[in-house]
Amino acid sequence: MNSWHNQSTDELCKALLSLKTMEECYDFLDDVCTIREVLDISQRLSVAKMLDQGISYSVISKETGASTATISRVSKCYEYGSGGYKTVINRLKEEEK
Repeated sequence: MNSWHNQSTDELCKALLSLKTMEECYDFLDDVCTIREVLDISQRLSVAKMLDQGISYSVISKETGASTATISRVSKCYEYGSGGYKTVINRLKEEEK
């Protein structure tokens, strides 16, 4: 178990899993995060999706506004992390079909 896995983070995961609509998700994010935090997380997901498509760092930076440091960090997580990005990206691809 990772050091940041605890009762509070378990509750956060359960809360996220309980959301049923896009509106509920927006409402929860609005209450729990700053706008900047939500935008940063959404930018990282956009970067991961573009990395998944094999797009270059320079194009990703230009299109998302992400720094090369952010892109590099996302890339490391995408390639060597827990698989969260890949799980989400694959599920989003399935939904698009």
